[in-house]
Amino acid sequence: MKSSERSTDLDLETGIPTTSEDVQALRRLGRPTLSPEAYLRLLESFHVSYESLRNRRGPRGEPFTLGDEKLERGDDVGKP
Repeated sequence: MKSSERSTDLDLETGIPTTSEDVQALRRLGRPTLSPEAYLRLLESFHVSYESLRNRRGPRGEPFTLGDEKLERGDDVGKP
């Protein structure tokens, strides 16, 4: 896909205005982390059993092919 218009760089200073108070608040918050117990509780909340995942059907239908045997074998790859 080609665009007739040139893209412009994103100016973070004007595109995403941030004050010094915003930066200070983010630094105070730090990165949120979960304890291993909290993480296990989160996983359990999804109500998905290992058996249901194991028994899930895989992809169906015809396998994807490129339709050209030369391309599948790698012949003429990189040649104009």
